[in-house]
Amino acid sequence: MLSPTTAEKYLNEVVKVPGIRRMVVNGPSLPAVVPYGPARGKPNPNSNRRTIKVGNADMELRVQVGTIVFEVEDTSVIEKIREVSNEFFKDINFPCQVQEGKFMKTSPTLADYCKYGPDADESVIGLIDPKKKDGPIIIQGIR
Repeated sequence: MLSPTTAEKYLNEVVKVPGIRRMVVNGPSLPAVVPYGPARGKPNPNSNRRTIKVGNADMELRVQVGTIVFEVEDTSVIEKIREVSNEFFKDINFPCQVQEGKFMKTSPTLADYCKYGPDADESVIGLIDPKKKDGPIIIQGIR
C-alpha cells in the first residue's frame, strides 16, 4: 500500500504521460466513521484519509492506494507508464508491476444507467460507485 504522500508524488509523475484516458485508484476503504462494531458511528481518525493534489485537481483519498488502473489510448503508452513506474519505485525500493489487459468496463452497467441515464458520458462508464454522492474527479493531463 502507498502512503498518501507517495501516492501523490507517483500520480503526479504518471499524469505527465500523454495517452492516458482514465485512471482508477483502488484499495481498502478508509471510512470517515466506523461502519460496524462497538464503535459504530464514531469518527474514524486515519492519517491516510486526506486530500492530495494530482495534476490540477484536489482528490480526497477514500481508499489506501493499492492498485491503480489506467485506460490508455494505445499500447505504446504502457511502456511509458512502465518506465515512469520503474524509475519512481526503484528509488524507494518498492516492488511494482505493470500489467496489460482489460481491467475497466467499456459498456454502461446498470449502476451507470441509474446514475447518469441512457446518454452517459463515455469517460465515466464503469467508474460509478452507486453509494457515492459526487461524481468522478477529472484530472487534466498532457494531451
